[in-house]
Amino acid sequence: MSTSRSTSRFLLALIMAVALPAMAQDRSPQREPERIYGSQLMTEQERNEYRQQMRSKRTEQEREALRQEHHQRMVERARERGIQMPDEPPQGAGRGMGPGGGMGPGGGGMGPGGARGR
Repeated sequence: MSTSRSTSRFLLALIMAVALPAMAQDRSPQREPERIYGSQLMTEQERNEYRQQMRSKRTEQEREALRQEHHQRMVERARERGIQMPDEPPQGAGRGMGPGGGMGPGGGGMGPGGARGR
């Protein structure tokens, strides 16, 4: 094999080694859909402020109180706009990795109890 052919193959392999991981990053799965009740009624700034408020709460009770207050505001906003919203947020909405969300027993992980119904 000639030197120029070896060099060309080496350069091609080097380019692919750099380009393929970069291309794979572009195809990464999208983030999970928004889990803030009434997020479709909020501006981006309001969503960011709500997230910051949730992070600033020290206890689950404080976070739950904020969720309830936020829920009432969103129900009222939806009513003003003539939009039908469920009376209660979806189970576990806005709670991150709360009960049933992890990879523990029956939590949907790859261990025993995960991938139910398959």
